[in-house]
Amino acid sequence: MSARLPTRWRGVLPYLSEPMPPDLTPEATGRTEVGVNLPMELVRQSVLEREYWPIPDEVAAAYRGYRPTPLWRATGFERAIGARVPVYVKYEGGNISGSHKLNTALAQAHYYRRAGVKELVTGTGAGQWGTAMAAACALFGLRCRVFMVESSLRRKPYRGTLMRMLGAEVHSSPSGLTEVSGRHRDGTGNSLSLAIGEAVEYAASHDGVAFCIGSGETYSILHQSVIGLEAREQLAGLEAEVDAVVGCVGAGSNFGGIALPFLAEERSGGAASPTLVAAESTTAPKLTRGVYAYDKTDATGSGPLEAMYTIGSDYPIPDAHSAGLRFHGAAKLISALRHEGDVAATAVSQPDALSAGQLLTRNEAVLPAPESGHALAAAARLATTGAADGERQLRAERGVLVCVSGHGFLDLGAYEQLLDGALDDEAPAERALLGAVSGLTPIREPAGLAAGRSR
Repeated sequence: MSARLPTRWRGVLPYLSEPMPPDLTPEATGRTEVGVNLPMELVRQSVLEREYWPIPDEVAAAYRGYRPTPLWRATGFERAIGARVPVYVKYEGGNISGSHKLNTALAQAHYYRRAGVKELVTGTGAGQWGTAMAAACALFGLRCRVFMVESSLRRKPYRGTLMRMLGAEVHSSPSGLTEVSGRHRDGTGNSLSLAIGEAVEYAASHDGVAFCIGSGETYSILHQSVIGLEAREQLAGLEAEVDAVVGCVGAGSNFGGIALPFLAEERSGGAASPTLVAAESTTAPKLTRGVYAYDKTDATGSGPLEAMYTIGSDYPIPDAHSAGLRFHGAAKLISALRHEGDVAATAVSQPDALSAGQLLTRNEAVLPAPESGHALAAAARLATTGAADGERQLRAERGVLVCVSGHGFLDLGAYEQLLDGALDDEAPAERALLGAVSGLTPIREPAGLAAGRSR
């Protein structure tokens, strides 16, 4: 089912139950705080309680090359899982980056170029964001530099090749090029947090260069609202109802993109919002086992501390194929909504995620990224026996909408391990999680919410 291309992004800042906790300047650690060269329009999109933001003409023109994206009822997938209710898929993998990441990459490249920046530098996990940023920089005439998590680049070397095809300089992280990477040459920092930290440090030490980020920032979640805006119109065209919306969560941009337009519609006096379900990895369970506290957003610790659900920025996240989900914290906007009870969450293991991805491949002829497999597994639970959110059991009674945020054509090594029975999973031990968050400043839970959440 097609839809019209949205002309405006839609935000939820006017409809938060409480304001998000303010960012905090880090305590003195002997390190100078890094200033981020952020265009003023992105600052406004992060802080103003404004619901609608016009999509710039240049960005809209680029969107038209791949948007609107398809939505369909996945009847083959329904039969395969024994679904009680319809399952609708919104697919974001049909662009050069292979994922939803291009939605904000194009917007950011537009605003940074207008601000006079010559080069953008970023960190990437699975490589989808790095590819999206490389493509956006190519379209808008900017240089691009990407630090990619080493284990992910090793598994998916063609991600690096594609970024280089688009003109980007690509570095394996830890790279040895930055001070922060020198502290993690033993491999303990093989995470998205370190890749981001390297990008932050590099940008701060070079003129005309700015750091950009693709998932956790409030403005990037705003740009992703095109996904949910289209989906609402497409569901209406099918005369379909859903009472659960699912997206996978690394920091939260594709989940926010598919889910938050439904919440904004309810808060503005429209239709009731479905249950919004964030599907995360059991290897990085910040929303289901983490704490709501102030934490670093990257390995340098040189920027403001943000209020987030976190398993600790220094926690050594176990290796996994879903590199895009291997981040210690959820976006501060997603975390605030979780804190207020507006967002549910469930954790999915790597074998379950890839098994769900295989089912979609066999029954819908669409190969999803491992990250998207987490959302599919959660959607399958919601449509059948139910999904756990701590002691709370979630079930869909009318229908499920799931965002398949990217394709898996560069993740076939992971699926090969699944087929060979060689796929394993490593969930964090409780003692290790408690140790990783022991020094953080917690934010008090609302009464009644903590009791229903697994730690």
